[in-house]
Amino acid sequence: MTDSIVMIMAGGKGSRLGPLTTHRAKPATPFGGRYRIIDFVLSNLTNSGYRQIYVLTQYMAASLIRHMNRTWHLGGHDEFIEFAPAQMRRGDHWYLGTADSVYQNMHIIDDHRARHIAVFGGDHIYKCDVSQMEAAHRDFDADATIAAFPVHKSEAHQFGVIEVNDEGRIIGFQEKPSNPKTIPGRPDTCLVSMGNYFFRAEPLKEALTYDAADPNSSHDFGKNVIPNMLASGLRVFVYDFSYHRVPGDPPEARPYWRDVGTIDSFFEANMELRSPLPLLNLYNREWRIRTSQRFHPPARFVRHMGTAPVDIHDCMVCEGTVVEGARLQQAMIGYDCFIHNGASVENSLLMSGCSIGAKTKIRNVICDKNVIIEPGTSIGYDDELDRKRFPFVTEKGIIVLPKGTHVYPEGPLVLASDMAELLTNDPATKDVTSAVELAPSTAKHNRHSYRSQGPRAQDGQS
Repeated sequence: MTDSIVMIMAGGKGSRLGPLTTHRAKPATPFGGRYRIIDFVLSNLTNSGYRQIYVLTQYMAASLIRHMNRTWHLGGHDEFIEFAPAQMRRGDHWYLGTADSVYQNMHIIDDHRARHIAVFGGDHIYKCDVSQMEAAHRDFDADATIAAFPVHKSEAHQFGVIEVNDEGRIIGFQEKPSNPKTIPGRPDTCLVSMGNYFFRAEPLKEALTYDAADPNSSHDFGKNVIPNMLASGLRVFVYDFSYHRVPGDPPEARPYWRDVGTIDSFFEANMELRSPLPLLNLYNREWRIRTSQRFHPPARFVRHMGTAPVDIHDCMVCEGTVVEGARLQQAMIGYDCFIHNGASVENSLLMSGCSIGAKTKIRNVICDKNVIIEPGTSIGYDDELDRKRFPFVTEKGIIVLPKGTHVYPEGPLVLASDMAELLTNDPATKDVTSAVELAPSTAKHNRHSYRSQGPRAQDGQS
């Protein structure tokens, strides 16, 4: 077990993932049918031997806290995963940025007298033996080490772009530049920050104190703290994740990292898991991704009363789900769903507790938890009609149905009462919600979005 402590930044809103993050923190967003996004960083850390972990929370943390309280427990001496919510310890304000979230918890660093601090994001999808990065950090004798990953130049404007010398020392850092600098000899590729850092304790404390005193700072690691450390001449190095190897993965496996910051990137990352040769190996028994242990029965596939059998191609279907004489193609189906006879689900993501009615056809759809789609409904086959009915449609044509939404064959969506209030008040979604021709209505009865509409609901046990 390492003596370094870990802080996971899990307080972000993730506005670009609205409406999926209107009611939950981005790290709590369901992913891959049965996981939450935060399960990946926590699995990486605990698999790597880290046992003193603080999770810094702020925005819409209830479901994140509930998930972690039910799932993530360490039982040894001085082993823990604890929450560090925003407490206004250093001023009359909540966390002002990623750097400020650590600054406001500087007492944790002092209490532990730790020499090295890992500061990791809680909202990316990847596998990583974190101890390899720490070993490189110590070998560099670095004041700070930043994990980095090569991406195509066309995507680099979304990230912090890193310049390094031949020794791996960082000599330049651009935060979300319009014209990012590329890797020498690779004109189409940039090296970008993954938002994961190792710091020596004293330089980190000094940098955060300096940043906190700057009234013009955004109090962000990428925008402010890292550039200031470079300007001060500190030893800041890169850990190139493209050379990383995860124990148990086959030798030919390539490192995988996705920043699921938009609906389209989130959808694509989910779809990558159910592809015939997924880039992210979830079946590595030496590097398990842990999550909630639910007491659902196995998934069930039923031929309904002599009708056509279930037809499935390149899908993942989670526990507790019943598929009844339906056709599934390139779909990710969460736990505790019910897909009724004659339905067709294509290139779509269903989170848990959804009910897809008989003879329904859906394509290019994300259903958040507990969505009901009535029999005979068609979604994703008439772009003009879909854009009249559905407020949340991405640039790539992915339709998002908010949690607890009720969809009828015709007419506007019916939003769950709690979600309607949130969506119409959230700055990221309020204008979009009312912009469609058929503006959504709100459920007249007090139906909240947290009740499963899967197989159990069919017996009145939701």
